[in-house]
Amino acid sequence: MSRFGGPEVLQVVEESANPEPGPGEVRIKVLAAGTGFTDTMIRRGRYPDFKGPLPFTLGYEIVGVIEKAAPGVVTPLEGQMVADLCVVGGYAQFAIRPARLLVPVPDGIDPAEAVCIPLAYLTAFQMLTRYRELPSGGTILVIGASGTVGTALLDLARHLGLKAIGTCSAANLPVIERLGAAAIDYRAGDFVHSVRQLTPGGTGVDIAFDAIGGAHFSRSFACLAPGGLLVGYGSQTMAVGRESLMAAGMGLARLKLWSALSFLYGGRSAVFYSITARRSKHPEDFKADMAMLFQLLRAGTIRPVVIERLPLSAAREVHTRIDRGGLGGKIVLLPWYVNGLR
Repeated sequence: MSRFGGPEVLQVVEESANPEPGPGEVRIKVLAAGTGFTDTMIRRGRYPDFKGPLPFTLGYEIVGVIEKAAPGVVTPLEGQMVADLCVVGGYAQFAIRPARLLVPVPDGIDPAEAVCIPLAYLTAFQMLTRYRELPSGGTILVIGASGTVGTALLDLARHLGLKAIGTCSAANLPVIERLGAAAIDYRAGDFVHSVRQLTPGGTGVDIAFDAIGGAHFSRSFACLAPGGLLVGYGSQTMAVGRESLMAAGMGLARLKLWSALSFLYGGRSAVFYSITARRSKHPEDFKADMAMLFQLLRAGTIRPVVIERLPLSAAREVHTRIDRGGLGGKIVLLPWYVNGLR
């Protein structure tokens, strides 16, 4: 990318030489690069944690093999498969990354499924387990449940023995139901009433997860049972230009107000989750949680929804599809995909 904008700003560029790792770094041969809504926010220049400088290469998460380590780097070993949440730089055949940030990927795992872990599944797992421990049988609400984080939340909820309600467009209702959740078309009828009807006694859900942000946080908060928790983790309406930055800020202010005045709202409270902020504050949790998720993936306990595997040259098309919405899973770029060989 040499400028911010729509999918048309994505260009494939060939370099004349491979990048060399500096002190403390390794060169990774990228086997799989994840794509998702966060990448489109960065592409538009609307992601709070990265604004450039230009030019740069998109790609928030990667899985690959250590091809070369700088002198003095003893772990991870050359030839080992690793994963990283790189934020940018993933849509490439090679990536230079600090060795200390990498998490080993166990043998026997498909790289395209493994690359679903660093952003989507880690976000879902930490939101489900790091703020509140729900007993088996507790009920969660997932807004935008057909997205990559949404499907991860439903998959993990099934593993944790939680009841789940997911909202999506009518076209994606079967995706939600296949993951064992009750599905609600968010465009049909009274949203809050529909959610409450699906909870015991109509009391509401124990935790709601909302990446839409802004004014939508109020609707999600209204779905909570007494003592319930709203976890905001994005502001999609601001990212796509349907709400102003001020409206997004007001949404965040509401989260803080509800927590500060929880006693006025029947013990209901709210928090905001940022994966980059949490990794910075709790790097060991980040590594431990990702390692646990890889073990669950290896055992077949969790099953990421990978809907397609495409070459790097398809990145512009993939972003166009993400912008339209309703994918129902994750598209993975395979940088070494050549003539149908993966």
